[in-house]
Parts: sequence; structure tokens; C-alpha cells
Amino acid sequence: MRSAALLLLLSIDFASAFSTTTRNSGTFLKSKSKSTFATTTTTTFTTSLCALQENGNVNDGGVAGGPPRLSTEEEQKVQWDLFTKHHAKGEGKWRGDWVSYDYMGDIIDTTTASLNLKLDNESNPPTVTHTHDIVTGSRKADCNTCFDSETVKTLPVGMYSPGNLNKYRCASVGMACGPSLLRSGAMSTELALNHGNGRLRVIFQHAPVWEAGVEPGSCPPQALKLFRTMISREVLDTESPPTRDTEMKNPPKRGDPSFFRPVPPFQWHKKWAGSSWTWGEQTGDRGWSIDDMEEGDAWHGRPTGDTSDVWAMRLPGGILLQAPRIITTGRAGLCRLAWLPEDDAPEGSADDGDTAKLLRIEASVLALEPVIDEENDVMLGFYPPELGSLRCDILAKFGELEDTSMLEKLQKLGEIGVGVDAVDAGDIGPVSEAQIEADKQKAKEERKKQETEMMERAAKAKAASDAAKAKAKEASANGDKTDN
Repeated sequence: MRSAALLLLLSIDFASAFSTTTRNSGTFLKSKSKSTFATTTTTTFTTSLCALQENGNVNDGGVAGGPPRLSTEEEQKVQWDLFTKHHAKGEGKWRGDWVSYDYMGDIIDTTTASLNLKLDNESNPPTVTHTHDIVTGSRKADCNTCFDSETVKTLPVGMYSPGNLNKYRCASVGMACGPSLLRSGAMSTELALNHGNGRLRVIFQHAPVWEAGVEPGSCPPQALKLFRTMISREVLDTESPPTRDTEMKNPPKRGDPSFFRPVPPFQWHKKWAGSSWTWGEQTGDRGWSIDDMEEGDAWHGRPTGDTSDVWAMRLPGGILLQAPRIITTGRAGLCRLAWLPEDDAPEGSADDGDTAKLLRIEASVLALEPVIDEENDVMLGFYPPELGSLRCDILAKFGELEDTSMLEKLQKLGEIGVGVDAVDAGDIGPVSEAQIEADKQKAKEERKKQETEMMERAAKAKAASDAAKAKAKEASANGDKTDN
């Protein structure tokens, strides 16, 4: 729900005020209500909050009653500031394990690497050099005075400057790269979220496919199908990637993420409020405040997605991935990443009262848009895939959901079984032995019932078959008598 009150001029560095939006074919549309708009006045991102009229005229920004979108120069400056503040910061070395999953969710490859974004503010204009350090081999020391060693291969990727971020687009602490075409013909879409000294990065890759019965390559691709997903949990400027053991030995401080902690499924179902950043081709960058998230917008609480076309996977550390299984012509595909980087601060600690955080990023992808020769009515090819819209939410928990049983919600979502006893409100207790025995007995009776029904059906089928054979034999015998 959007806040209807006018707010004072607010200076923010990465969390601009935003609100819930309505989607239409992957494009964010603002409903008629009061909102906010972001303008750049200093080196930080400054948000001027102004009221929108209920029935305003559509201006250059494409929003009824709202201010015009940022100029090209302002937008380029905002993008560069966000890129260098949240991604190309410090030494710019994001160390992590790049874990690749296939379509079934099985791990097919793990690579230890470092994504380097080295900022040079002394050059004119300032630049960021992008390289990858890939560990191709390692050797463990076999004595107390020796050191472990690694064989590292450095791959140059690119160089960026203000107004030249290639395929990157930033939205608050989030960033999207692509969609981009690879040499193999596959399409790659990358999403990233930054929290403290940690970063979560995911890459969805879709490959060309054809309908059953159509020879691959005999005609242009008819769709793009997800075939590989890569995720990387990264820490800034460290010698080794984050692991469960390193987090146990050196727990992250408040404000930094914990990648490998267990996160119960009901942690996603809370009251969330905060800010959101949206970008669209027509509206540009916009800022909104989220006072209370509507259920329809809480896609992070629906782990399997809203349709059967959604590929989804949830990982330890409060990580949820969602992507379209198939992308076709004329339909935007939504790539999503949600992350719970921190839980509530422990009671009695110095940070007591600091609540859990939720970060979300969503990108709509358009691909396989045909290029038509209208004079000859012939398709010449496809336009390059493009980013239709981008949204990033920075949310904090401000309460529990009211007038609802979380146990019932999780049972309806299929995240936990029905045979669960509630210890306290919001707590999930163990299943009792009596309940286990009852479930076993019930399952045994159900199997016996199914076996009985199968035997009855088999007996009926055999009787019908015998009757048919007897009838056929009788008809054959009558035929022989007629011939004679």
C-alpha cells in the first residue's frame, strides 16, 4: 500500500522511497495514488517526494501527474554512483564459489573464482576494469612451514565508465546484466544483490528449442528454455570464498550477510516495509515507499511461483530463485531473486531491535521478437533480447502477519506436512509418536484398499476378456456350420 502523506525532502544513498506496483506484460505501471520521484541534486541520490493528483495528465515521464523522467546525463550519473557504491567498491574483489545447476536442480559444476571490479578514480573519466580470476588448480601444504598455493587464470571481461556500463543496469543495491547472447547461441540474464560486505549473484541461461517433431535448426528457434543456473555467494576483499565452516568460526557482524544459516520457510511470511526502485523504458528510474506489502505482491512467499511455467529453487541462507522455464515471442519472462541476508538481532545484544531484512530483485526479459520485412512479408531474423523493466526492493520486518495461522498457510503452500503439532503460536513442534503410528496405519489401510480395488478391476477385466473370447469362438463355430 502506498503512503498517501507528503514527506520531507529526503537524502538517501541506496534505499530510495518506493511502493508496490502493478505489472502488465513485465512492465511496471503506477496506479493512481500519491507517490515519490527521485532526482539527482548531489553526489548522493536525493529523493524529492511530491504528491500526484488522482487524475493527472501523462507527461514526458509516462506517469500520470508525475514529474518528468531524469535526463540522460542525470540517469548516467545515478547509474555510475550506484555501480561504484555497491559493486565496484573497496578493492573490488568479490570472492566466491560459482555453483552451476542443471534444469533438474542438480549441481553440475563448482568453480572457485573472484569477480574483480577495480575502480580508478584518478583517470579522466573514471573507469572500472572488470576481470575474472579463475582457480584452475590448488595445492595443499604438507608441512607446517609451507603455504597452500593456487593456480589462477585471469580473464579480461571489459572496462566501464560513466555512460558506458555495457549491459549493466543498477537499481538501488540490485543490479542486472543482460539479457545477453552468448557465442553458443544461449541467452544469459544476470541478477545481483549487495548487502554489507556480501553479494549474491545468479545467472539464468536459456537455450533455443523447437517443438516436438520439428528438426532443430530447420527453422528459427521457436522458444528459449532454461537449461542452466549459476549462483555465487560472494564476500568482498577476502582470501577465500565464504563457506559454512568459515561462518561458524567467524560469524558475520551485524550488517553483513550470513550465507549458510538455516532459514525456516515461515521466515518469509512476515510484515515487510521499506523502499523500492523501479525502472522502465518509458518511465525511467522511479522511487516508491512500501508501507505495507499486499499479498499479491509478496511473490517471495510463493516458492513455486504463480504459474506452472516458473522454475524455482530455494537454497540455504534464505535464497529463492525464480525464472521462466520457457520464453516465447511476445511474452515477457520474469527472472527473480529474493534473499533474507539477516535475521532479527538477538535479544539483549547491542543490536537488539534491528529486525530481519529482505532484498528482492525482478527483471522482465523480452526475446525472440521478430524482424519483419513488411514489403515482402518475410521474417528476416530476431531483434536482440532486451531488458523490459527492473525492480529492486529493500525491506525490513516490522511485524507478524495478523488474522492468519502461519501453520495453515505453510500447509496450504505444501511446505510442511499436515501431521505437525503447534507448540506455541508461530512455532512448529515435532510430530508425536502416536501421530506417526496413526499415519503409518492410515497409509497401510490406504494401500490395502488400493490393492483390493486393483484386484477387483483385474478380475472384471479378465471376466470381460473371457466372455469376449467365448463369444468370438461361438461366432466362429456358427460361421463354419453355415459354410458347410
